[in-house]
Amino acid sequence: MKLQIINYKLQELRKKYPRFVYKSFEYKFSKNDLEIFFHFVLGSSAERGRISDIHFKPKIIIKNIDKKRLHKIGDSVLNNLIFNLGLMEIPSYWKATCSPEIEIPAGFLYPEQIKWWKNLIIDGMGQFFYENKIDWQKKDFLQIISVSKKIGDNYEKQLKNRYLVPFAGGRDSIVTLESLKKQKKEISLFTVNSVEKIQKTVKISGIKKQIIVQRIIDKKLLELNKKGYLNGHTPFTALLSFISVICAVIFDYKNIAFSNEKSANEGNVKYLGKIINHQWAKSSYFEKKFKIYCKKFLAKNINYFSYLRKYSELEISKMLTNYQQYFSVFSSCNAGMRINSQGTLRAKERWCGNCPKCLFVYMSLYPYLKEKDLIKIFGKDIFVNKSLLPTMKGLLGQGSIKPFECVGTKKESKKAFQFCLEKAKKLGKVPFLLTKLR
Repeated sequence: MKLQIINYKLQELRKKYPRFVYKSFEYKFSKNDLEIFFHFVLGSSAERGRISDIHFKPKIIIKNIDKKRLHKIGDSVLNNLIFNLGLMEIPSYWKATCSPEIEIPAGFLYPEQIKWWKNLIIDGMGQFFYENKIDWQKKDFLQIISVSKKIGDNYEKQLKNRYLVPFAGGRDSIVTLESLKKQKKEISLFTVNSVEKIQKTVKISGIKKQIIVQRIIDKKLLELNKKGYLNGHTPFTALLSFISVICAVIFDYKNIAFSNEKSANEGNVKYLGKIINHQWAKSSYFEKKFKIYCKKFLAKNINYFSYLRKYSELEISKMLTNYQQYFSVFSSCNAGMRINSQGTLRAKERWCGNCPKCLFVYMSLYPYLKEKDLIKIFGKDIFVNKSLLPTMKGLLGQGSIKPFECVGTKKESKKAFQFCLEKAKKLGKVPFLLTKLR
């Protein structure tokens, strides 16, 4: 029997705002920075252009641009790259109302692209749909309309055989970076909204070249969230992928080495007959789809891949133990990262010690490190946190869903738990979470 979903808030918002419009984009230079602006409109059911429409103008800044390089690339290529980046910004703003129609006068899309973007929204917003009890399967749920002429071209030229490494100061990107360093590759780090704790890790890495991007969310979206408009998870890694391609072309890098592992392929919960995966944009599925899209519609010769795809989370944690220089600075916790009132990202702490990510990373490192090293990283023994018992059960597959976080598979969590328990028994000190679930 099919589950009947009735979300009255959703129905009211879709009726009030039937159209989401990607109206335009523009860019300019401010000193050596490239400032990119997008203009989105939530169109009300009244006549177009009425005061009841809601306008968003998010901004992206790419730092330290070589203008001569941009001239070589040409306006046509740059227009196409920026237009597509704007398409990837749509889910963050469209989700406020889930308008049934997305109009795109800002640029042109082939039918193949329209299908690709619709699939990205439907698949990539799965967690958002689940948490807001939204049925996306209805025939009239979403239509994407391209109403403009072609404004740009794919980048066809060769790029220098060097590596752009997306870097957020966590386990995965550290392992990727150190491995590429051993191979004597020419590397530049790619950071988006890089906070202080990330820059501390960058400093330890010794990599001097860094491509810095700042993403600024329109404050109107934050205001709508406070008013109770729809809100939730979006496929952020997909956005990073589009930004990384623009940066790779502008700064002349052929290889984009993400650090997504095979564990990202496992979903969290089944909803309306579909597996919902918090890490959908980190999955092999998205990687393959994006590679095809990139070569056909963005930059033909980009080599986009995940360096850690064949490894599990446990294997990556074990590899990390070889790089003790990072222990006092690295962080994989997302709970302490928050969007402030200005629309930019800020970090409060390295490890909150209370979220699924903190617990999983602690559990994956515990078998391989001494207690002093664990304390150096986390500042506390997370296994004594009694409030994390439901989270631990979720990680081990004993809860109704696997926690919506970037954690390992349930099989990996069970294996890590077993390793932890065996080590704790040998030490003669079994902490609460291991005792309770033993």
